[in-house]
Amino acid sequence: MSIRRKLSAAVGLAGLVLLAGCSSPGGSSSAASGTDPFDNPNGVRAGLAPVTARAEREKARKLIDGLTVKGRGTKTGYDRDEFGYAWMDKVDGVPFARNGCDTRNDMLRRDGRDLSYRAGSNCVVVAMKLPDPYTGTTIDWTKEKASAVQIDHVVPLSYSWQMGSSRWSKGKRQQLANDPLNLLPVEGRANSAKGDSGPATWLPPSKDIRCAYAVRFAQVAAKYALPVTAPDKKAMLEQCG
Repeated sequence: MSIRRKLSAAVGLAGLVLLAGCSSPGGSSSAASGTDPFDNPNGVRAGLAPVTARAEREKARKLIDGLTVKGRGTKTGYDRDEFGYAWMDKVDGVPFARNGCDTRNDMLRRDGRDLSYRAGSNCVVVAMKLPDPYTGTTIDWTKEKASAVQIDHVVPLSYSWQMGSSRWSKGKRQQLANDPLNLLPVEGRANSAKGDSGPATWLPPSKDIRCAYAVRFAQVAAKYALPVTAPDKKAMLEQCG
């Protein structure tokens, strides 16, 4: 083989290697940005991917349309402790329960990348990269700036209290508070801005994710037979319209 042909073959092989190196580990863009909520009914997979396919948006509207509607009640008697102490591990009936790691760290481990742990621990996350579905950004997070990432209850606990969880057993409230389906690590400022709002008064800053957010809100409400307000139902349907 001539020197010219050898060089040409080497360049071609190098090009193939470079192309192979550029493929994503998950093989699709959704793996990089999160999981389609319809492919994640138990909340055990990371993040939240946009819902864009026409068939899936129709499926989303059907799910949302099936939710019961009622007016928002009073906050009287609401206290975070009514849902158990924060991030308790010993809650039966939800994924990751009783694994020796608190719920907050379970969620950081589920959604974070390039995780670093406290010395001697395979539970306590001290640094990571978080693809934040609410803002569409990636957050370089360390435990020293803990509030930069917060765990959002998609259906806020106060909202649930006003919609009927005040009459639930404490065990069921503890499940809602620690159910991975209802939990997303997100940018702290976005979570603080949300408060206990429903979809009619707060939606993620990233418009691409809003239908997926509505689906997740509806999934949680349906799982716990929790009604939503009429404006919230309308807002969710509009996001998937």
